[in-house]
Amino acid sequence: YFFTQKLSWNNINKFPNTTFRWIGLDGSSVLTHMAPAETYSAQCRPGELINSVKKHKDVAYTNESLYLYGNGDGGGGPLRAMLERMRRMSNVDGLPRVKQAHPSEFYKKVESSARELVAWKGELYFELHRGTYTSQSNNKLWNRQSEFLLRDAELLSTVASLGAEHSDFAYPKEELTRLWKLVCLNQFHDVVPGSAINMVYRDSDKMYQDIISSAQSIRQSALASVYGAAVAGSPAQASGLAVLNTTGWVRSDIVAIPASQYAQFAGAAAVDSGRVQVRQSDGAVLVPVANVPGFALQQVGVDSDALRAVEHPASVTQVGDTYVLENRFVCVQFNGSGRITSFYDKREKRELVPAGAAGNVFELYDDVPGYWDAWDIEIYSQEKCTELPGTVVVVVDEGPLVASISVRVPISDGSELTQTISLAEHSPRLDFACDVDWHENRKCLKVAFTWDIYSDMATYEMQYGVVQRPTHRNTSWDMAKFEVCGHKFADLSEFGYGVALLNDCKYGHSTLGNTMALSLLRAPKAPDEHCDMGRHKFRYALYPHAGTFSESNVVQEAYQFNTPLLELPISDPFASSVLKLRPFFSVSGARNVVLDAVKRAEDDERSFVVRLYEAYGGHARALLTSRLPFSRVCKVNLLEEPMDDGNGDGIEWLKHSTALEVPFKPFEVVSLRFTL
Repeated sequence: YFFTQKLSWNNINKFPNTTFRWIGLDGSSVLTHMAPAETYSAQCRPGELINSVKKHKDVAYTNESLYLYGNGDGGGGPLRAMLERMRRMSNVDGLPRVKQAHPSEFYKKVESSARELVAWKGELYFELHRGTYTSQSNNKLWNRQSEFLLRDAELLSTVASLGAEHSDFAYPKEELTRLWKLVCLNQFHDVVPGSAINMVYRDSDKMYQDIISSAQSIRQSALASVYGAAVAGSPAQASGLAVLNTTGWVRSDIVAIPASQYAQFAGAAAVDSGRVQVRQSDGAVLVPVANVPGFALQQVGVDSDALRAVEHPASVTQVGDTYVLENRFVCVQFNGSGRITSFYDKREKRELVPAGAAGNVFELYDDVPGYWDAWDIEIYSQEKCTELPGTVVVVVDEGPLVASISVRVPISDGSELTQTISLAEHSPRLDFACDVDWHENRKCLKVAFTWDIYSDMATYEMQYGVVQRPTHRNTSWDMAKFEVCGHKFADLSEFGYGVALLNDCKYGHSTLGNTMALSLLRAPKAPDEHCDMGRHKFRYALYPHAGTFSESNVVQEAYQFNTPLLELPISDPFASSVLKLRPFFSVSGARNVVLDAVKRAEDDERSFVVRLYEAYGGHARALLTSRLPFSRVCKVNLLEEPMDDGNGDGIEWLKHSTALEVPFKPFEVVSLRFTL
């Protein structure tokens, strides 16, 4: 069952239903009710009961509703006077009858007696509090980092405790539970939305430090257990470097090795030989790693002549006030303000920026909501915008592995943004790393990109799926979605081509016509007058792709943008054996299926759970293999309870192997419980 009264606060449209079936992305539905009294802190007065009848929009199907009373939003609950008024109004002529009951009694009666209910498919978009997608930027950054760190910690701890030979590693269940509870505590209203008082964020800062520190320690201990003596006890004892890919697919990347460590591997003269690329920002040596299998380890080559093997280098050139970043996939031109004036896809022979338009345009909006500073962004703020040009553009890295430029963007007398824009030789993805000193008053900073792409809908990631929203404002329902929520990416695609805007910690998006925008920072003054004041570091990226979103690998690219390869110093005498180990898990035969989580079962130390989902909205049959030992497997729900619909779970064991064929429906989440 699902209940809310929040949508009664919509500031543009009235939601048309009270009791209905809400149909989700995967076609499943849940019985939903929205209190027609339109409050969660009713005072037990006759007018409120009358409104429960007058505002009930589905009385033709069921004539009952829930009524929430008591002093809320600060504690207190029901008062004696409220209970007395309820008693007196329980059976009064002219008022609806009212009784005290558990909510489940209401829902069960609706299920058993209501005539066919109406259905609402897809998003229940809340037309208010759009500012919560952006307020308290650092809090949202640490939330994202904590989620991915704990994902890795659980995965590696499961492998260490069940799959490593002669391992005495104890799965840290209590500590992982404690850390997840802290993450969930900070996802509670009002913390991660950014609408709490300043004191809350001083507490949450400490909690996130605790989460990140402990999760990193767990991950490191698990790695040491999984790979044993192959992992060097300290960087000084290492004779080489390996990388671990904790995503479920093959990937290539560029790793940065501290100069002192690289000299330790390749010799002191190698760093200054001119045959390696040294990153200008920190002096690290850049090294390519190609085709690292999913959930597996691969050694990093530190050959000082490795650059000679780069057939298609990344490069940067400057001609007057034009700067060009180029590799074998794309050629991107910037003007003297740091804006993209041309983005050319060499493979598809396609120019992405329309004539006269630009990308990477910073926009500063007046952001003065009518009532709730930290909560709201109002539609009228879209009319008061100042574009911020960059004033200084300089070449930073000249390739061949990574080429980059730096852009300085003054925001005001007190605020400034510095951005490093990078293009690696192995990918069409263009990365933007931002360092902002932010001291504004009721302003909102966005970055916008205009593309030569025509589509009525844009696609935004949500948990275990995507939602599409209009790029026009034909109706008041479309207009209300001028600022929307998305997770790791937004995508704008037409037949044959699209561009995704990735991020590492941002959640506020908008797409109007062919212009995509990402909300970066806000400066509300209540309830935290210091909200977002100070230093911020965050990243976003552009990822062009052939085909529509459903035909792309945007989901995988967004995972990679948020999940860097893990670097492990290794010792040569022991490394060869572990480098030959098969991946912990592999998923094949269905590129639209993502393996997201691996963890120990909550109630059985001899079982572990693997959670996968279909990410693009189509059917699939995925082949899942595991290096961990198991004797049986069953499909479970999110509470890890066995699922039995009478038709079997559809999972097929392949003969003479440890591989399973798992069917998926569009956007289906599948959890499998393996038992030793």
